[in-house]
Amino acid sequence: MSAYRVKGAGRVNHDAPVRFTFDGKSYTGLRGDTVASALLAHGVHLMGRSFKYHRPRGPLTAGSEEPNALIGTARDKSRFEPNTRATVQELRQGLVTESQNRSPNLKFDVGAINDRLHMLFSAGFYYKTFMWPRSFWDKVYEPVIRAAAGLGRPPTELDPDTYASRYAHTDLLVVGAGPAGIAAALSAARAGARVILVDENPEMGGSLLADPAVTIDGKKAWGWLDHSLGELAELGVKLMTRTTAIGYYHQNMIGLAERLTDHLDEVPEGAPRERMWRVRAKQVVLAQGALEKPLVFNGNDRPGIMLAGAAQTYLHRYGVRVGDRAVILTAHDSAWYAAFDLADAGTTIEAIVDTREEPRSDLRAEAERRGIKVLAGYTATETAGRLRIRSVKVNPVKNGKIGEGRTLQCDCLLVSGGWTPSLHLFSHTKGTLKWDPEGGAFLPDRKSEECEIAGAGRGLWGYEAVLSDGSDAGANVAEALGLEPQRSPYPVEADRTGGGVNVDELPNDKKPSHTRSFVDYQNDVTAKDIRLAVREGMKSIEHVKRYTTNGMATDQGKLSNINGLLIASEALGKSPPQVGLTTFRPPYTPTTFGTFAGYHRGSHFEVTRKTPIDSWAEENGAVFEPVSQWRRAWYFPQAGEDMEAAVSRECAATRESVGIFDASTLGKIEVVGPDAAEFMNRMYTNPWTKLAPGRTRYGVLLGEDGYVRDDGVIGRLSDDMFHVTTTTGGAARVLNMMEDYLQTEWPDLKVWLTSTTEQWAVIALNGPNARKVLEPLVEGLDVSADAFAHMSVADCTVAGVPARLFRLSFTGELGFEVNVPARYGRQVWEALMEAGKPYDICPYGTETMHVLRAEKGFIIVGQDTDGTVTPDDAGLGWAVGKKKLDFVGMRSLKRPDLVADGRKQLVGLQTEDGTIKLDEGAQIVADPDQPKPMKMLGHVTSSYRSAALGRSIAMALIEDGRTKMGETVYVPMPDGVHRATITSTTFYDPEGERVKL
Repeated sequence: MSAYRVKGAGRVNHDAPVRFTFDGKSYTGLRGDTVASALLAHGVHLMGRSFKYHRPRGPLTAGSEEPNALIGTARDKSRFEPNTRATVQELRQGLVTESQNRSPNLKFDVGAINDRLHMLFSAGFYYKTFMWPRSFWDKVYEPVIRAAAGLGRPPTELDPDTYASRYAHTDLLVVGAGPAGIAAALSAARAGARVILVDENPEMGGSLLADPAVTIDGKKAWGWLDHSLGELAELGVKLMTRTTAIGYYHQNMIGLAERLTDHLDEVPEGAPRERMWRVRAKQVVLAQGALEKPLVFNGNDRPGIMLAGAAQTYLHRYGVRVGDRAVILTAHDSAWYAAFDLADAGTTIEAIVDTREEPRSDLRAEAERRGIKVLAGYTATETAGRLRIRSVKVNPVKNGKIGEGRTLQCDCLLVSGGWTPSLHLFSHTKGTLKWDPEGGAFLPDRKSEECEIAGAGRGLWGYEAVLSDGSDAGANVAEALGLEPQRSPYPVEADRTGGGVNVDELPNDKKPSHTRSFVDYQNDVTAKDIRLAVREGMKSIEHVKRYTTNGMATDQGKLSNINGLLIASEALGKSPPQVGLTTFRPPYTPTTFGTFAGYHRGSHFEVTRKTPIDSWAEENGAVFEPVSQWRRAWYFPQAGEDMEAAVSRECAATRESVGIFDASTLGKIEVVGPDAAEFMNRMYTNPWTKLAPGRTRYGVLLGEDGYVRDDGVIGRLSDDMFHVTTTTGGAARVLNMMEDYLQTEWPDLKVWLTSTTEQWAVIALNGPNARKVLEPLVEGLDVSADAFAHMSVADCTVAGVPARLFRLSFTGELGFEVNVPARYGRQVWEALMEAGKPYDICPYGTETMHVLRAEKGFIIVGQDTDGTVTPDDAGLGWAVGKKKLDFVGMRSLKRPDLVADGRKQLVGLQTEDGTIKLDEGAQIVADPDQPKPMKMLGHVTSSYRSAALGRSIAMALIEDGRTKMGETVYVPMPDGVHRATITSTTFYDPEGERVKL
């Protein structure tokens, strides 16, 4: 048996040993242990190093709020996780664990030199140190900071585990299965409510697991617990352990992270590691209890210094004494009970040191009965011990004066500064808090959701009060659900009631500059740091937080926020509510990315939409690229071709004969109704009233700010019906924008909007032989040049399938777009391919489409625009109706900044060396020899090699670009600076004759 294991004690299985390793050394724990409890059973307190100073640290707590004992855990090489809390990680056979933030080892860490130089690393030192000399940033400061940043080492292998997600609906969700939560669940379930009870621990019971001597309703605590959980199961309550409520969202939606397999020796085939639950509850009871506060005093961070409540938990839940000789330092009655329990288990209590001058007489009597020395009205001024505490110096305090101290030998120091209600989830709901000056904590005030807060979470203390409050909360919920609850009393014997005093930093007999009292253990934030922040002008608690990093560790301030607030309040001379509290945000505890991702990984990471013609493209060797959520054919390589060769061939074939392209991903919206033309007039920059049925027009859509949001060709099918096309990525956005205006701005218009993106498969035929391929397959329409002019639309039949045929071109060649019902898309595509064989018809992909459109100067919204481009900037001023009275964004186009000189305008670029292809996104300068920092004129938006022109071409947004035609600019790239001439964006067929064939 381990040296500090109490035979037969705790809720662990003493007959089930579990082997694990820590930093390469083998240890034995018991089934039910955490890594922390198992190591403590072997007398190991040193488990980690702090972030900034690399100070040795041991576990401070026994729960998920732990800031110190962070370790790396592994099941195998591919299943490694850093920053696991040793206080939460359950033992399993063969578990491999390692300490973090140390080199070469935990006992001797060269990073501890920072501790010797701590005077150089006071709060905010990074704001003052790394500003000068400026030239040091790139080669000195940034590399050093990056090397020092972070805790633990990142995984190097792909995560092989799977993660799941589920939804649930219930009448009541109870968060926290301590006494208050169980009582609430019982009241509601007995009344007939559907209840889910969740707890982050492997066992339900909360504080009762560490207080077995308490008697509830005639039963010992653990007996009452077993009986109550059995009744809940019989009532159909869903009991969820190892499940953390990580966030509380609008309309009573709570996110739950359930850990499924990390505690198992072997993972069943296909079992997910973790599951995210999204629970929608009619009512919620938050019974999360309270967190014990550390005391802030000089040297309060050594291994062996632990919260008194944590020591009590290790004793009763895990059967582990945290030391042989303990000193208790407290400002609250609860630590006395921990002292009594440890003394009864065989630990020598050197003294109970209480900061209060008059502790409760009954507690004194119990201490005297056990022969425990009591030092009332004392403070702690110093501790000693490098890798574990060996002594603490305490001094009497009388009338504000500190007397002569005495040194108490110990191997553990158990502290308690009182308790802070856990209100993180309540704060997620924007519920307000009120300050309780007597308890020294914030309590829940006004609620914004249908929830109740019960037990210690609202400042109650003592089991009888907490159980009664939980029962009332469950009954209140049942009544709100229209049920008839029965309120049950819970008489408690040997109740452990009590209170305490509120302290910020314990008084000390040393100069402030010679003390180091830690507030945030992980980030090494001291009381001095917080006072320094105040002296340097940080009056808001949020500014203090960011200046000092207090509360920014992985525990998110669960232990440090209140102490930090009290110290800042004292330094500012204000009350705590005047200073305020920092914002609590989800998740409540660190949560894996896998849990959030759930099933969305690999091929399931995002929905992949495929066109009806996708299967043909795959069968014919297409290389695909993602565009928005669509999988699109990028290019069709033939034997021995790389991408550049394939695209060059596809471009040439389309320009010389005929190319075929799958354009099904274009967004399509039908605008129908008596006021359809008026609606289009108001949405788009162009005029639409006089557009004749059977004709199409290019349309530009702006945002309220006057910037281009989308574009597309729009066909008028009848007086009251328009077929609107959008960019592939803009379909949903445009429809949402239209619906928004229709419902909120112009509800008087009689217009109906229907998304038809997936109703139509679209096949684009382009090239001088496009009509020859299409014409034999068309019935019911004359598609000759005279009868079916460019920018026309009509219904007809193609290859025996009803079709909507557009004559338009995004390539500058004679072009048609054949719209057919999606289920016939591949059938019509194959018919066109067969008809095109005599003309060597060539399927082409999105890259060729980009090259062909760029040769003609046609823009792509989102590539050649960046959210700050007006129609005039993009060379689309002609598409803005000059006589229109109004349209979305019209007024913004008249703002001074949008008509001022110096705006970036879209122009063409031709490099001096035509073999050089410019990098998209590359910056453009007028003079490459100008002193740094250089003035940037703009950037390259599109860049391609053009087979038709025999050279590279590019488009760019350049300051006053249209006034600089013919001028030379310079484009710095990794391989050198390249000269380019500013040209028109139309590189090919500037007269537009080929589209008229």
